[in-house]
Amino acid sequence: MTDNAPPDHAPGGSTHDADVVDPAEVVATAERRIAISFVVATVAALGLAGVYVAGGQAQAEGALLFVSLGGVGVGLVLWGGHLLGEEEVTDQRKDLEATEEEQEAIGEALHTDQPEGRRKFLGRLLGAAAAALGLAALFPVRSLGPSPGNRLRRTAWTPGARLIDQDGRLVRVDTVSRDGIVTVFPEGRTEAADSQAVLVRVDAEAMRHRPGRETWAPEGNVAYSKICPHVGCPVGLYQAPTHELVCPCHQSTFDVLDGARPLFGPATRSLPQLPLAVDPEGFLVAQADFDEPVGPGFWTRDR
Repeated sequence: MTDNAPPDHAPGGSTHDADVVDPAEVVATAERRIAISFVVATVAALGLAGVYVAGGQAQAEGALLFVSLGGVGVGLVLWGGHLLGEEEVTDQRKDLEATEEEQEAIGEALHTDQPEGRRKFLGRLLGAAAAALGLAALFPVRSLGPSPGNRLRRTAWTPGARLIDQDGRLVRVDTVSRDGIVTVFPEGRTEAADSQAVLVRVDAEAMRHRPGRETWAPEGNVAYSKICPHVGCPVGLYQAPTHELVCPCHQSTFDVLDGARPLFGPATRSLPQLPLAVDPEGFLVAQADFDEPVGPGFWTRDR
């Protein structure tokens, strides 16, 4: 009969030795997991930016965003649970003067890059993940389109641009009959919706010109923007007996003889006027662009 040692007692030790957890190994494992989480978050955020630039795919973008935010979250939870510690320690206040042994210990600690160096590395990984997420968040700004700059304050009308109707025919000073109306555009720019204007011919003697506009309506030809300053509807109805332009959307009414001053309705701003002149061949041309920006009245909010 052989004398075998009990299976639960190894020579020279105890089974409890296998249950002993090395704190340093626990911390190292946590640091590896935190690093992996932050790296995954960074890669996912960069992938999110790449998918968006390539044209976008909603499901892929959602999955990558989930992985990126989840990676950052898991990393922070692990950091808080394993590296910050939860123990509260109280101690009596002691003298601040350190002994030589304490000074040497502090010096050695400052020159070691054991946990401190690894923590700095993890901090850099966290910063990289945050930067990648920030980069991915910037790309959707492109969806808002390019900045309009000053383009909304200008139209296609330039000095000397000849007037044409919607069929592309040039408009002469005598093309429109008395109390007649026609929609006009700059020559070659019938697609420019913001540049459309209504040309009305009235009795030149009846015009009540505003200061500086005395030469803007040759032989009674006066032009105003066709875009209503209320919400941008086309002002295309003309009541000849009262010389009034009417917007069909909300019934804003404008006085043609008095600089298209609003008479009725929700519009609170006059229609911008296009200064006209006559070229040597008898065609109507623009002296310049409209006297102010066309469209709804948000342009005047700073006044």
